[in-house]
Formats: sequence, structure tokens, C-alpha cells
Amino acid sequence: MTFPIPKRLFILLLFISSLANADVKLPRIFGSHMILQQKKQVPVWGWGGAGEKVTLTLRNGAGVLQTKTIKAGKEGQWMIKLDPVPAGGPYQVSVSGKKNSIVLEDVLFGEVWICSGQSNMEMLVNRSNHAAEEKSKANFPQIRHFKVPHDRSLIPKEDVTGGEWQLTTPETVGDFSAVAYFFARDLYEKLHVPIGLVNASWGGTQVESWISRDAMNSFDEFKAHVAGMPESLEALAVLRKKQLDEKIIMEQGSFPDAETLKTWPSLSLDDASWKSMEMPGYFDLKYLPGLDGAVWLRKEINLPESWANQSMILMLGPIDDVDVTYVNGVKVGESMKKVPQGRNYIIPAEILKAGKNVIAVQIRDLGGIGGFSGKPEQMKLTRDDYEMPLAGSWKYRVESSLENKEPSGANVTSTILYNAMIAPLIPFAMRGTIWYQGESNASRAYQYRKSFPLMINDWRKRWGEDFPFLFVQLASWSANQGNSEKGSTWAELREAQSLTLSSVANTGMAVIHDIGETADIHPKNKQDVGHRLALNALKQVYVQDIVHSGPVFESMQLDGNKFTVSFKHAMGGLKSSDKYGYVKGFEVAGQDRRFFWAQARIEGSKIVVWSDQVASPVALRYGWSDDNIEANLFNGEGLPATPFRTDTWKGVTEGVLFK
Repeated sequence: MTFPIPKRLFILLLFISSLANADVKLPRIFGSHMILQQKKQVPVWGWGGAGEKVTLTLRNGAGVLQTKTIKAGKEGQWMIKLDPVPAGGPYQVSVSGKKNSIVLEDVLFGEVWICSGQSNMEMLVNRSNHAAEEKSKANFPQIRHFKVPHDRSLIPKEDVTGGEWQLTTPETVGDFSAVAYFFARDLYEKLHVPIGLVNASWGGTQVESWISRDAMNSFDEFKAHVAGMPESLEALAVLRKKQLDEKIIMEQGSFPDAETLKTWPSLSLDDASWKSMEMPGYFDLKYLPGLDGAVWLRKEINLPESWANQSMILMLGPIDDVDVTYVNGVKVGESMKKVPQGRNYIIPAEILKAGKNVIAVQIRDLGGIGGFSGKPEQMKLTRDDYEMPLAGSWKYRVESSLENKEPSGANVTSTILYNAMIAPLIPFAMRGTIWYQGESNASRAYQYRKSFPLMINDWRKRWGEDFPFLFVQLASWSANQGNSEKGSTWAELREAQSLTLSSVANTGMAVIHDIGETADIHPKNKQDVGHRLALNALKQVYVQDIVHSGPVFESMQLDGNKFTVSFKHAMGGLKSSDKYGYVKGFEVAGQDRRFFWAQARIEGSKIVVWSDQVASPVALRYGWSDDNIEANLFNGEGLPATPFRTDTWKGVTEGVLFK
């Protein structure tokens, strides 16, 4: 006689059976050619059958060095810790269970560093200065690189989605993080041990995306944000679309019906109530965050009598994703697919009139970013020697928004990169972290004083150790042309980074404003960035007797209208990079808080600063602007002075908060 098994019990039995018969598995960070941290216990973990006996064996050419066994837990999870091993190799690591064995070959022990941040950390050797030459010389089989693939999640993941350990060769190094590689190369040449790089970086990312949910919730300014976070990206997409639709309706009244939509290309349409945005650009990054759907953009132009009733070429540059384009209500072209070289449409002679004309473009963003994606000079109306620029202000209105099942980008909310790209690595044994990020937090620089230390302490808590955390201060870049007169978000972000050195122990900072590029947020000189990070590591982590920092403000004395400024780390005296010896980058202000450029005279390890326009100075600043590449004070070792200010006057980012 048989009895039916209840459905729930049947499912439970299947689950138990699957655990009992599971293969032993390892996270993807464990693989052949990996580098494990020397002189530390090394956790090795994975999954198998419930209660399964798992054996870990470490071998070299001389035989078995360590064998350890453990019983997997009820859900199949297990962890074994290898005893400390000095630098060297190669070794073989094998993991065996009831059903299968995993064998990892060519394993080395050395120094392991997590490398994280945004695009300047992710930027490849292929894009760095002298890339061809650097690649040709890259024969360092004991420097190895693991790239964590981009991934996002609102809950911590058990494993990353891919990746493999690669040896440094001329064929592979071009796809390595340039900062990480040049950092590792300097360490290798000084320490003569294998160097492992775990590159978990993503361009354009904010610090909040790299912080765990629990840590975010521990900070009062983030609690409201965390309370409103959904549990999945799909739920987040629904919530964001609802919020975005409400915002659009509030701004423009409603979405258009079919009859209204017919009027939007028209020359006679009154678009005075339409909002404006600057083009070229992506409307869903700045003006309509997260929007996928259709947006109309209109621009009024005035043609001289001599160019009326003539055929002309309308050049709009590349567009994401597809467009339908009208001039004075007449369709002149459309592209139903992405065309990288740009949209070029011929306007028939009978369409253009003397005086007012209107260009109307319907852009449909099917996913990801949307808008005019080219350069300003690609947007123009032209014929023969006549050219009218079209970049600048365009009127816009939203036709529709699409439901995006998974919102794009790494900044759609907080925690998502920690969950998907950092949590799966914990507790992989390592020496420390190098970090290059902050550009995406410049508008919230004052809050970065708290959010950046929050992230550092969060990671340390998760790993269970106060490991060294070395980071790069922002380079010089034009950004918003900020300065002391109108405020500088980038200067305030650099200040937040400097303050981290005193608020968080066991940290170090590489100052690089002297090697930035005014017109490029991604400076190509990554060699010196890696070198200056390595100087911090060699001094602070490996306790070598070297100079690792440029001059750092220590104190000042006022005598009349002159400040005498003292610096720490002024070894070898102070120097200017100017061939005539002029020191640039200092400015002073009186009680009126108006800053004036100052003269500066080096006197050994001190500097005297004054301005004839400020009789009674009360404040001193150095390198206080977005693009501070002209600040040219160095120590005798050629390392740049850290930008600073002596006042605590309110900046432009105070009160700007993450939401």
C-alpha cells in the first residue's frame, strides 16, 4: 500500500537530495594561476553536499605541505584556512569531496591587493601613456590580475559572475587596470615577491554604491534612503518609473495624447512652457534620470534672407537610440538604428524660410542612455561656406516612458556594487586596498567626509581586519571651472580625501594634481599614479625608509600682511617646477572673504606668501580650484604639495546630500 507524499515534503526531499549529491565547488576568485596572500592564514571556502567531508591539499614539487579536512554545513557551505606560507611557488591546490575533485595549478603566494573605484582605476594600460612601449616590456609572470566583471545586486551575492587570473605578458597587460599594474610593477621591483591584483572597479560610480546596506543604514543621513530601498532591481525599476512618471506629470502636466503629439513638430507650436536642456548630452543622466522612452527636442533658429529657400544639410551627430527629425513640421529624416558616424539629413530647398525656423527631433531611448551623444561641433546646419552651430539650449518634452525591467547603470541606488562585486570576495586574504574614485561624488563633497570613511570602515569590518587603505586624490580637471570665487566642488572633494587621512587610521593618499589634464577627466599618465600609490605602500605597509609624500601644510604665522607657512614632508626643501622659480597656486583673503592671487617666496622648508591687494589677510589657500594643475610646489623628492585651505568657510557642497 502506498501513500502520496505531500507536495511541500516532496520539494524538501528534492532539495536535501540535491545537497547530498552536490559537487564540491569554489568561488571564481579561486583558480589556477592565482596569487594567495603570503604570511597570513588564507581562507578557502566553497560549497558541496550537506555534511560532506571536504579535503584541501597544498603541494609543491617536494610533496604535500598541508592537508586539512572539514565537514560541510547543513546548506553545503564550508571553509578551510591554510596556515601561513611565505612568498613563492608554484604550488598546487586541490579540493576533494565525495563526488569530485578540483585541482588548481601554478598557484603563487605573495602580496594581494584589492583595486577598486571608478573609471580612472578601471582605465586600461591600452589607454595609458606610451601604451605600446609599456606592453612590449610587460614580462612579469609573477604579477597577476583578476578582473571582477561588472554586476549589480540589491542583496549580497555568493560569487562573482566570471573572471580569471592572468599572468602579465605583452599580450595580456593591455586589458589590465593601468593604475593597478603600474602600482604592482613598482612593488614587484622593490619587494621581489609575486603581486596579485583583484580589480573590482566600474567607471562613473559613486561611493554609495560600494557600501553595504547595513553600513548605509548606520549613518543618519542615509537612513531614509535605505528605508525606501526595494529588495530587487526589478522592484526598484517599478518604483523608479512610478517616481519618474510623477515628476514628468508634475513638470509638464501630463503625457500627450495622439492629437497633441501631432502638433509637436509644427513651426507654429507655442513651446514657451517647455523646459530646456543643453545638447549634446544624455537627457537620462542629468535632466530625466533613469528615463527610457521618447523625448522631443525643439530648437528655433533664424536664417538670413540669403539662405532661405535653399537646400541645406542638417548634421546632428550620433543619437542614442533612434530618431525621427522634422524641420518646420516636415519630416526630413529618420534612423531606426544606432549610427555611430551621426545623423546627416538633407533639407529640401522649399522647407527653410527667412527668419524663424524650427528643428524638432523625436528621440526614442530604448534602454541605457539616450540623447545627442556626439560632440558640439557635430551639431550644425551647413551648406558650402555657411555654417550655423546647433549645440546649446534645446526645448524638451517627454512623450512616453518605458518600463525598464532592470534600470541601467551602477548609480541607480546604493549598495549594489558592494553586494555583487565586493561581498563575493570576502574573506579572500589580501594585504590591502588601493582606491581611485571621487569624481562622481564631487557634487556631494562635504558629505564625502563621512561617506568615504564609512565605506573604508565597512570593508574592514567585513574582512575582519584594519587592512591598509591607499587612495588617489582627484587630479586636476576643468570640471565646472570652479575656484575660490565661485566655489569648487573638486577642491572640496580633495579636501574630504585629505581629511580622511586623519579621521581613518592606516590610510595613505597619492597626490596627483600636477599630472592631470585640463580637458580630460581621464589623465593618461597612470605610471606616476601607480608609482605614488606604491610609495605609500612601501613606506606605510612595508616599512621602507623612503619619502612617500609631498609637502603637507602644518602651520602658519602672520607678520604684517605676510604668512610664513611650514610644511611636513618637506625633505630636501621646497621647490617650484617653474623654470624661473615662480611659485603658483597660492591665494589669500581678508575678512571680506575675497581671495586674491598671492606671491610666494621659498625659504628653505618654509614659504612666505602675501598679496599687495590684501592688507590684513586671515585665510590662505593653495591649489583650490577644479583645475589646479598650475599649483607647482614640490619637495626635494619631486612630490607635489597637497592642496589645502586654512579657513573653514562654507563651501558649495555643504548641505548637498545623497538621496
